Amino acid sequence: MAKNKTVEEVDAPVLEQTEKAVPDSISLNDLQVLLQIVDLASQRGAFRGAELTQVGAIFDKLNAFLTFIAEQQKARDEATEEEATKE
Repeated sequence: MAKNKTVEEVDAPVLEQTEKAVPDSISLNDLQVLLQIVDLASQRGAFRGAELTQVGAIFDKLNAFLTFIAEQQKARDEATEEEATKE
């Protein structure tokens, strides 16, 4: 029985760590807000000149991603509307 107790003692902390390791998900809205934060921080001069290339590159990637997702959602919505009007 001592062996089973040891297994239980080991399993409990592993389970707790697994539950804590799952972070909250990030929504598209969160990413849009992040894009706005970067833009606002840039306007207010929060970045040094040498950092602007990296900040701008990440801003452009995030903006392109969000634009792509918005276009995909729009196309999906239009396709759904077309199928609804056919029925």
